[in-house]
This record gives sequence, C-alpha cells and structure tokens, in this order.
Amino acid sequence: MEDEVDRLVAAWRRERPDLDVEPLEVLSRVSRLARHLDRARRIAFAEHGLEPWEFDVLTALRRAGSPYQLSPGQLLTQTLVTSGTMTNRIDRLTGKGLVKRLPDPDDRRGVLVRLTDDGRDRADQALAGLLAHERELLAQLTSAQQGELAGLLRQLVAPFDNIP
Repeated sequence: MEDEVDRLVAAWRRERPDLDVEPLEVLSRVSRLARHLDRARRIAFAEHGLEPWEFDVLTALRRAGSPYQLSPGQLLTQTLVTSGTMTNRIDRLTGKGLVKRLPDPDDRRGVLVRLTDDGRDRADQALAGLLAHERELLAQLTSAQQGELAGLLRQLVAPFDNIP
C-alpha cells in the first residue's frame, strides 16, 4: 500500500539525492495523521456542541475528580495555553454555564474553577463520542499493534512533555 508520504519521499530522493530524507517517512506521517485527527476530533466535539478548547478545559476539570475543580494555574499547565487565553476561556465557559468560579479557601486572592453538572455531563458525553470515533480509526490495527504504536509514540512525545 502506498500513501502520499511515499510519493513525497520518492520525489525528494529524486530531486535531492544528497539528503537523507528518512525522517520524513515517520514524521510526515505523524504530521498528516495529526491533521486528520484534529478534523475528526472537531467533528466529534461539535456533535456535543463543544469546541476542542472547551473539551480540553472541561475534561481537565473532569479528570481532577470530585469536586471537579482546579486553579486557573493548574488548568494552564494541563492545557498549555497562556494565562490571558485561559482567563478568556474560563469567562466563556462560565457564560455557557459549564463551569463556575469559586473563591479559593487556601488563597484569599485566588479562585478555583469548578465544573457544573451540565459541564460534567457534556464532558462525559463528548469523551464517549470521541472514543467511539477513535476506536473506528484504530480498528485496522490489532490490540498488540496499537500497544506497540503507543509505546513508540510515547518515546517521541515524552521529552516534549517533560520540559519544565
């Protein structure tokens, strides 16, 4: 089976035989897959009335466990956005009734962001929908192949996730 990356690599080998283009064999596929997954996720989230960024914030809170709350700083760490962006996102989610701000009992100047019942329900439904879509995407791989691929990708991603 040939894909677009095979054609791209063949063209570069023909045009630039002086370069080792082997990294393209893996990373161009990862990049293309990421674009396809981004589109599929947008569709899965839209089925539940959510944008990808909304899903990210809601599920970060959901994963925190009961009472499903985090500080804005903890949300920044988990979603990899700036503080200004997070403030805007919290404002928008509050406006939709999906989260609420509460005073932080341990810091008089701080706040906590908590999922509302509606926010928790939307996060749960969107996650179930996403997993159904992703199972379909992975159906052509055996469980063992999925495990092997996950391990290999972990080796590539872990250094980026562990940068202080």
